Amino acid sequence: QLQLVESGGDSVQAGGSLRLSCAASGVALDYYSIGWLRQAPKKDLEVLGCIDVNGYTVKVADSVKGRFTISRDNAKRTVYLQMNNLRPDDTAIYYCAAPHSLYGSTCDGEYKNWGQGTQVTVSS
Repeated sequence: QLQLVESGGDSVQAGGSLRLSCAASGVALDYYSIGWLRQAPKKDLEVLGCIDVNGYTVKVADSVKGRFTISRDNAKRTVYLQMNNLRPDDTAIYYCAAPHSLYGSTCDGEYKNWGQGTQVTVSS
């Protein structure tokens, strides 16, 4: 069964950058799309984007478009979230998860296989 573990969260100042990693174990990553999501205090869960099995990033949130980039390295079983020009309102717990649908792991599916999350704090 696919298991995901996030890492790379930290405290940074506004304008800084971070790269989060989502490491997969249990099965090959090749067959799974992976999404990045975040949960900020008193806000709804937000889907930041999803990278499909072909390496295309879809469903990128307007709030991060042009600042955040998702990539994957199947050989390393890792998906990355590169975050640039961070703002205080990016402060949240960041999760990766795999979407599932009737057609397999497609980015319009229901998110399952959640990691434990990693905290990102951006100060002004």
